[in-house]
Amino acid sequence: MTKLQAYFQTDWQAMTATDWVGLIINVVIFIALLVLFYWVFNPKNKQKLEAHRHLPFRDEGKSSGKKHG
Repeated sequence: MTKLQAYFQTDWQAMTATDWVGLIINVVIFIALLVLFYWVFNPKNKQKLEAHRHLPFRDEGKSSGKKHG
C-alpha cells in the first residue's frame, strides 16, 4: 500500500452514527448540487430562468400605496 492509499484508508467499522449521517448528508447535497447545476445551465431552461431575471428589483409596494420606514 502506498502512502497515499494509507492516508485515505477508511475504517468503515469504526464509523459512528454521526459519521454516517454526515456522510449521507454530504453525498445528498453533492447530488442535489449536480442536478441543480444541470437544470440551471441546460439551454432548454433559459427562457424560464430569464423570465425571473429582474424579480429582485421589482417594486412590490406600487399598488398598495403604503410606505415603509
